[in-house]
Amino acid sequence: MKKTVRGEVTVFLSLVFLLLLSLTGAVLESASIQVRKNERHADAVRAMESVFAEYQKELLESYHIFALDASYETGNMEEQNILNRLSFYGAENMDAGISGIRYLTDQNGKAFYEQAVQYMGYHSEESGTEQLAEEKSRWWEISENTKSYEKEAYKNELELKRVLNESGTEVSGEENPIETVSEIKAGKLLNLVLPDTMTLSQQKARAGMLVSSRERREGYGMAGESGPALSSVFFNLYLTSHFSCAVDGEETEGLRYELEYLLKGKESDVENLEEVVQTLALLRAVPNYTYLQGDSARKAEAQAAAAVLGTLLAVPQASELITQALLLAWSYGEALVDVRTLLSGKKVALTKSAETWTLSLAGLTALGAGGSIPEGKDAQNGFSYERYLQMLLLLEDRDTLVMRALDMVELNLRSRDGLEFFRADNCVSAMEAEFTCSLRRGVEYRFSSRYGYR
Repeated sequence: MKKTVRGEVTVFLSLVFLLLLSLTGAVLESASIQVRKNERHADAVRAMESVFAEYQKELLESYHIFALDASYETGNMEEQNILNRLSFYGAENMDAGISGIRYLTDQNGKAFYEQAVQYMGYHSEESGTEQLAEEKSRWWEISENTKSYEKEAYKNELELKRVLNESGTEVSGEENPIETVSEIKAGKLLNLVLPDTMTLSQQKARAGMLVSSRERREGYGMAGESGPALSSVFFNLYLTSHFSCAVDGEETEGLRYELEYLLKGKESDVENLEEVVQTLALLRAVPNYTYLQGDSARKAEAQAAAAVLGTLLAVPQASELITQALLLAWSYGEALVDVRTLLSGKKVALTKSAETWTLSLAGLTALGAGGSIPEGKDAQNGFSYERYLQMLLLLEDRDTLVMRALDMVELNLRSRDGLEFFRADNCVSAMEAEFTCSLRRGVEYRFSSRYGYR
């Protein structure tokens, strides 16, 4: 009698084995594909890093800013230039396309600003930045007081003219210091306050060649990026440490008065320095006027002179009006002395005292005689010309300063360093690329990679 053997278990195990074998094969295939994905992704990342390692060397050395010159020293910027370099560095078997790009000039030079601030954040002493931040509010107050000073001077001038017109009396400038200062204010100040030892630069820059005033290349796909809030104080320190001013005496091919250009944005050194001189004179007149109001001896001297002048003008009833006009003129005259002192390399105290005051009331009438202004004393605890410019920079619009700084960067690299191909709006600070590659058995892999200087 034959024995019957049932095969259910054997068939079941065979099926299970086939399933396990299929699962193992699927896992191995998936792992293999994932490894290939990781390899291709690593290739793309390495290619991106290698491309951005070709940063513009002179830009970094002179201004400590990382950026990729995407024209590759040809001046002809095309995105294909970057794609070719990606292929050269290991992405040759992939289809690559740029999905987002950010230039140094985008959003009013935001990338430039961020790098400049971060650089100074690492290279500035904490005590210096704190002091500068504290002084910022004081300079805002002085700036606002300047507006009040101008209004009061204008109102006083109109009222005095009305009184004189009614009396029908005129006195020449030789006898009237108010008229002397008024004529000086109406003219050019630069030649009057320029020290004898200082040679005026005649350098000019064509506005159409500057990046802030021409049509610029714009990025896309990454405009929404935003970094941490950064202090404008650090940017102020960056500007004063990387750009020259009139008292430095540096001879360059581009504009020599760079900080003055940042403040005024004119095409020539002469125009920029003239406007800075006018601004400084007005700013210095405010604390000078405040000091005169509190100096009883000098105020009494002004009152006595006003009484004499009122008699000469046949308007003795306007003595108080003339006193204020004399004080306003005297404070402005001293301000011109202050500006000449600053341009000569000396320091001027922010708040005057009897010891640091220079111009006498008698000397006010002779102000500007012989084509110049007298030079004042050196206040050891005062502010230098560079420090006054630093304070003025704190009051300026940030975006305007950033773009003007890029003007100077571009102009200097082109003229001083001979990089005629350099354009700030050809410089890439960040990029995102989309890659498509074939793995095997018809499997395609799409991914993106992003890189940016931080």
